[in-house]
Amino acid sequence: MTTAKTVSKDFGFGEDEAMLRDMARRMLSERLPMDRLRKLVAEAPEPVYDKGERAPWDTQLWSEIVALGWTGLAVSEAEGGSDISLAGIAGIVEEVGRHALPSPLIPTLMASLVLRAASGEVAGQLLARIAGGATASLAITNDRGSWEPEHAPLIAREEAGALVLHGDARFVQDAFKADFLIASARLGETFVLCAVETDADGLRLEADHIHDLTRDQASAHFQGVRVSDAAVVSRDAASVLRAAWPGLLVLVSADLCGASERLLQTTVEYAKERVQFDRPIGFFQAVKHPLVDAMVEIDRARSLLYYAAAEIDAGIDKAEIAARMAKSAASDAAAFISDRAIQLHGGIGFTWEYGLHIHFKRNLHNQALFGDGVHQRKKLADLLIGPVSTSPNLGRDPAAT
Repeated sequence: MTTAKTVSKDFGFGEDEAMLRDMARRMLSERLPMDRLRKLVAEAPEPVYDKGERAPWDTQLWSEIVALGWTGLAVSEAEGGSDISLAGIAGIVEEVGRHALPSPLIPTLMASLVLRAASGEVAGQLLARIAGGATASLAITNDRGSWEPEHAPLIAREEAGALVLHGDARFVQDAFKADFLIASARLGETFVLCAVETDADGLRLEADHIHDLTRDQASAHFQGVRVSDAAVVSRDAASVLRAAWPGLLVLVSADLCGASERLLQTTVEYAKERVQFDRPIGFFQAVKHPLVDAMVEIDRARSLLYYAAAEIDAGIDKAEIAARMAKSAASDAAAFISDRAIQLHGGIGFTWEYGLHIHFKRNLHNQALFGDGVHQRKKLADLLIGPVSTSPNLGRDPAAT
């Protein structure tokens, strides 16, 4: 007789998780206030936008984050990490989104989840590196944002006891901050995951032009990159990525919820202070009602987010459904509050100096990353009721799967 897996009543978010979240909030509030963030990423954007230079970030703050052990949050204690539940990690990532932290933390956590799903000796060694402060990112999607085997971004061939990789992986997050990439490739009839150092011969990173200045994104071009057997993470990449995908959606959803909450709070504070017709503008229903609607949407997304994290922590097989619901709700809530925040701030909301655009652009990027709300609902329909049509041209979506 087997025992049914259930989600804990508090979503696995107990005192330890709350303490970590509160510590992250205090630290980031002190070390990365809005004026510091604005000076860091928005004071001189021309080199990034016009010349393709690297997005700026605070390496000293990153050293403090490493010292706090955040890179090892998803790494087991046996490999030098803290093995925090995904619900606890989501709480910290919410604060990362709230403060729009420019750092490779989220892609490193994503790589950790993939490596954890892969298990094995090679994955364990890489996780130990991450726990020690190494950074990583995923190079697993093609130009349509798909990771699935039939859309593998890279082709591998065996040559003299090694794998040789060719092809282009797209949408690699914070690639220029990563020490190594977890790349997926088609090898004959198999689908493999490999670890590739970012300074490997034959690997070229090409910066993508994106509007979000709190991160960088690149296309990774593999031209004869050699990978030894000691760097092959898994020869069943499809199973690994399918198992890790709900966790990746949870991390992006947490970032969205945090940034959206910051936009809501900023707009509420402004509505209390800005006076028009001898009253604070928050007095008027045309301002109050959208803010209440935004609060409800963000709270709904956050509830789905932590439920999905709790299902993953509990090992529930259908956690992908909850994760896609969370990403759908978080993307829609982010779109709504981003629009209303700019609108309700009036003229000042459009200015570069005010800084509202930083979280606005971060939300835009995260909405599309791994598929927006519409895409997630299409995938949910497939999971719950099956594909609507077998036509190859009906229901196709260029967003990530």
